Amino acid sequence: MRTVYVAAIAAIATGGAWWLWGQSDAGRPPEEGQALVAVTLPATLSPEAKAGQQAFAANCASCHGPDAEGRAGIAPPLIHKIYEPSHHGDMAFVLAARNGVRAHHWPFGNMAPVPGLTDPELAGIIRFVREVQVANGIR
Repeated sequence: MRTVYVAAIAAIATGGAWWLWGQSDAGRPPEEGQALVAVTLPATLSPEAKAGQQAFAANCASCHGPDAEGRAGIAPPLIHKIYEPSHHGDMAFVLAARNGVRAHHWPFGNMAPVPGLTDPELAGIIRFVREVQVANGIR
């Protein structure tokens, strides 16, 4: 009987170790600078969104990531339901770029204004973000 108990305990311990070893890093916070969400880019972008993608790369990607996926410890993902048009309309993006924004949804700190963006560049950036949001189920 004692051998049965020892075998059962060994089996449980082995199974527990196997289960723990097989767990993903999903419960762990991402390392500084890592992407916060997986983003699927649309198969095609409108001409305005393509121009916006270039402006985004030059002015926004260093913090928000090249596909607006966010960066751990740096800036939030814009491809997130919090930034859907019904919650953060296009004007929220304009105001954030022009005036900066006080942190209110995420623990990333305040966003400084982005100097030098023209109105057409901002319109393109917004179009790029919106088209990528749609490709990721955010409407």
